[in-house]
Amino acid sequence: MSKLKVAVVGTGSVARKNYLPFLARDTEVSLGYYNRTADKARTCADEFGGRAFDSVAELMDWDPDTVLVLTRETQRLEAALALLDHTPRRIFFEKPLVARHGQEQVDEQDFADGREVLRRATAKGCQTAMVFNYRFFAHSQLARRIVTERNFGQVLEITGLVHYACWSHAIDLIHFYAGPLAQISALRSETTRTGARMTVEDVAAAFRTKGDAAGTLIGTAALAWEFPLFELSFNFEHGRIRLQDLDGDLEVMDARSGEMERFDIPRHRSRWDQYNLSFEHSLAAYLAAIRQHQPPPVPGRFGLLELQVEAGLKRSIAQQRSVVLDSEFPLD
Repeated sequence: MSKLKVAVVGTGSVARKNYLPFLARDTEVSLGYYNRTADKARTCADEFGGRAFDSVAELMDWDPDTVLVLTRETQRLEAALALLDHTPRRIFFEKPLVARHGQEQVDEQDFADGREVLRRATAKGCQTAMVFNYRFFAHSQLARRIVTERNFGQVLEITGLVHYACWSHAIDLIHFYAGPLAQISALRSETTRTGARMTVEDVAAAFRTKGDAAGTLIGTAALAWEFPLFELSFNFEHGRIRLQDLDGDLEVMDARSGEMERFDIPRHRSRWDQYNLSFEHSLAAYLAAIRQHQPPPVPGRFGLLELQVEAGLKRSIAQQRSVVLDSEFPLD
């Protein structure tokens, strides 16, 4: 089999730290790079191997099997539209799909822009995918297996406390375990909180999923960085799971056996070890899907679902009412 041609658009710190070390180790991958600052692309080519290109057009003439869009979220729309002026086979997006003002300030226009990106991709016959690497934490995968193998049933209730650095991932984890949201109502604090280079208001949301689970979710920048950055609990018909942070314990409560279990990671590993490994597992699953001619592990529509929730939050806060997501922010 010929080597996979993997193009990387955006060669900043995210690409260099979380993507390229793994991709460069794969001897069946050929790498191509484009960055608005050409020297950064050439530096990556020198460090990780592969070829740097001076324009998107030249990159696409190389005919890559997939393009990883790893720009800053504020530049992702521009990059995606430039690629879709050509005919890419596949595009893989960092999260969030679109965020013109940063991941902590996603708005309704970002949803509209993200929907247009996926519409154009579909019209071009281009397959889209998202990273959402929190799905690939060891405990996220273990929890999914336990819920399935023990037949915990439907999700009934969800609660979450989340730092904005993990916000889009937390929304996606709700989609991962409980499916899409149907309706949402939100409030915002009157004062801003500061943390991790963010100054934003707290948000408290109540929601209902399409599966009729009830949930609450609090987003903030004020959680201390040294402590868990997110906590999510899911109560199922026959059990409960609780996920905590990048390296926190997984708690499983089995209603049938009456037992509670706690799973932890080896203590010589840090939260950043787990974080880095989640990218590798996400990429490995994505490349395997391409080689096996299978759908991507996380299709691009999950990026739009996340933006749909963000748009619903903003409208609910602005208009002080509940928002029915599919009728006010249709995906198609």
